[in-house]
Amino acid sequence: MAYTLWSPHESDMEELMPRLLPLESCDTEEYNSNEPPRNPQEYLRQVQREASLCPDVVVAQIDPKKLKKKQSVNVSITGCLAAPQGFSPSLKWQQQQVSKFSEVRQSVNKHRQHWKSQFLDDNVVMPKTEDEDGWKRFCLGENVCLDIQLKEEDKVNPGLDYVKTGFPPFLSIVSKLNQSTISAVLEYLINWFEERDFVPQLGRWLYALLACLEKPLLPEAHSLIRQLARRCSAVRANLSKDDDRLSALNLMICIVARYFEQNDLADNE
Repeated sequence: MAYTLWSPHESDMEELMPRLLPLESCDTEEYNSNEPPRNPQEYLRQVQREASLCPDVVVAQIDPKKLKKKQSVNVSITGCLAAPQGFSPSLKWQQQQVSKFSEVRQSVNKHRQHWKSQFLDDNVVMPKTEDEDGWKRFCLGENVCLDIQLKEEDKVNPGLDYVKTGFPPFLSIVSKLNQSTISAVLEYLINWFEERDFVPQLGRWLYALLACLEKPLLPEAHSLIRQLARRCSAVRANLSKDDDRLSALNLMICIVARYFEQNDLADNE
């Protein structure tokens, strides 16, 4: 297979492209094209000379078999799983959640500089952006990340050991995250969610990170939130109607689909 690139003749070039940088005549004995140009005129003359040596027609030989082997990019355009009968929230509920979420985003933006300047407690040590495992433990806590089974009394009164239970997404914390870190943490948590169950700590952090995510979305963030909605719909498909996680999963799908305008993922009544 060959692709031909057309190149106009010199006379055609002069008609289509007027000389915006005319060259002054120079003594050919003084100008040596094999040496680096000494001034702008010599540079332009060298460019002109190189252009004149290019053929009018260039043919590129391409092996279709090799080209086919290189095509390894996969793009997923699948939507969410349809909600089981009676699981889909009403359109009015979705509109209310979008309105509340919009208000939260406006409040975060309004007070971001104030909270960004606040000092964190000594026990709050935020991981570096590239520390995926550190961020999972920071957000979700060691109990969840290490799959530690709590005793009944600990479930009733878990205490405030944030290392074990995870740090909540306080404004003083999320306001210090730039967009690069927000996207990174969002990716870490969504990847964790792909293989694990939905827990309250995850829901709080996902909501907070989405509230801090700036629009228009970068391609990476766009892909991440769609991945999140699809995962939520997959988990929802296996729940019972009285499951406490149902409302939170519906909320995540609603925000992605309705607020961030991924309409093909939206729940219908």
